[in-house]
Amino acid sequence: MNLVPLAPRLRRAARRHFGWDRLRPGQLPPMRALLKKHDALVVLPTGGGKSAIYQVPATLLPGPTIVISPLLALQQDQIAGLNGRDDERLTAVRVSSAETPNQQKAALTALREGRARFLFITPEQLGNPERLAEVRALRPSLVAVDEAHCVSAWGYDFRPDYLQLGHLIRELGRPPVVALTATASPPVRADITAALGLRDPFTLVAGLDRANLELAAVHCTGDEQRWQRLLAQVRKEPSPGIVYAPTRAIAEQYAERLTEHGVKAVAFHAGLAAGERNRRYADFMADRIPVMVATSAFGMGVDKPNIRWVHHVALPDSPDSYLQEIGRAGRDGAPARTILYFRPEDVALQRFFAAGAPAAKELTQLAAALREGPATRTALATRSGLPARRITSLLSLLEQVGAVEVGTGNKLTAPRYAPAPAEAARLALAQFERHRTLRRSRIDMMRQYAESANCRGNALLAYFGEQADRACEHCDNCASGTVVVDPVGPAARVPWYRRLFRREAPPATAATVPTQAAAPQVDPARPFPVSSEVRHTEWGTGTVMAYERDRVVVLFEEVGYKTLSVPIVQKSKLLEPV
Repeated sequence: MNLVPLAPRLRRAARRHFGWDRLRPGQLPPMRALLKKHDALVVLPTGGGKSAIYQVPATLLPGPTIVISPLLALQQDQIAGLNGRDDERLTAVRVSSAETPNQQKAALTALREGRARFLFITPEQLGNPERLAEVRALRPSLVAVDEAHCVSAWGYDFRPDYLQLGHLIRELGRPPVVALTATASPPVRADITAALGLRDPFTLVAGLDRANLELAAVHCTGDEQRWQRLLAQVRKEPSPGIVYAPTRAIAEQYAERLTEHGVKAVAFHAGLAAGERNRRYADFMADRIPVMVATSAFGMGVDKPNIRWVHHVALPDSPDSYLQEIGRAGRDGAPARTILYFRPEDVALQRFFAAGAPAAKELTQLAAALREGPATRTALATRSGLPARRITSLLSLLEQVGAVEVGTGNKLTAPRYAPAPAEAARLALAQFERHRTLRRSRIDMMRQYAESANCRGNALLAYFGEQADRACEHCDNCASGTVVVDPVGPAARVPWYRRLFRREAPPATAATVPTQAAAPQVDPARPFPVSSEVRHTEWGTGTVMAYERDRVVVLFEEVGYKTLSVPIVQKSKLLEPV
């Protein structure tokens, strides 16, 4: 047994294997949790040191560490970083579609013989029962799920293949799990916890407020005015920079018009051929292209430190997406600018994107196919007659209503007490409508951010469940000198989403209970403390996220974010404390 306390062991490992004289603030507690075999959920911006949280403990564990990541390019960068240190405790290999069968076999052999310590793998590879058995035989000591927001339908880059990870991790023998992401609002964190089966995880949320990012929003009366304002701004900006557009067509149009007006720019979107996308990505990263006009497809893996600005020419679909995209600016710590050019009509476009319910007939077909016995996803597609690309998202809904379970060999079937196919379809559609309502509430929050006259930095923090005690001092509204910071009141109770992440405090004993508690002072303009739980007569239980002048923002479990008038709430008694 090693009697050296965990903190000195971790610091020594960081210094010996990585050359770091000190760890960054916040890194040590989740590292200690992992060595104690607890799960962890870490939300830090890119460049904030997320990878170190699993890499340093991995050097002290007996078995290999499995790193599940969705992007091969992102994996390759991390593998190169580990192997480039020429340390046998940091040797990393990969098993993916990019390797030949012989290379995959050699990677697994290196892990079995202890010549490699890290295995990078995609969810698709791990979903293969034979591959899963090979990885399980390695007896991993730790699983790291990178870009963990992909597991959440609330997330800005949802990927159905991530939905099976909770089952796959259990099949691996259920080692400690650390979920890593750069952006996760309370509902996304709740989804990650539930979908991955995290057990009372230590949760770190930090770095959401980037003081070097200048935040601004500009209301535009029409598309032409929006274009003219963007052009004037981009001409003044140092390069490189990114313009985010809502559709492929608009990205192409803006890139062409910028080039015509003397600003060298290219478009980037999922409609381009893979080779062309890779070429444009490489040119931008090498500073051969000063301006990239992109859809959200230009996302994960874009880690360029000197991006000086990120501007948007439409409302993003949520503050999750917006914070992730503007977070690509100023990663070198130098000042960077972000401007959102918006029109109220942008909301209609985003609500169009949020539509698209699954067909009840397809859900019924799939639920019926599940009742015929255990089957793989491929077999279910054949059995139900549904396209394979639709199967995973439909299974996600059916699983949420108790119509699917994962059995031996990672095969899917209907549980013993599953609802009948037609009833399962009805319940699944109701669940979809709930998710759609939640997504629309995020769009409304994005519009409120754009139209707000209050501190924009604090508005983003409030959405993510954090409350600042002062103005951010790096947004356009703060610069105008009119921002009023709302006081942080005492929380009446830990909110519903935090109860998913935090350990319950031990019951108070007679010796620790005060004989008389001081009653909190209630501000009439702030009747419910921030972070306290409230109940609405129609929308159920929610958590007070923030106040903005005479409005209160509440995150409801069932209907998402709502902004209510405080005077109307008080007059009509719409809310009551839980």
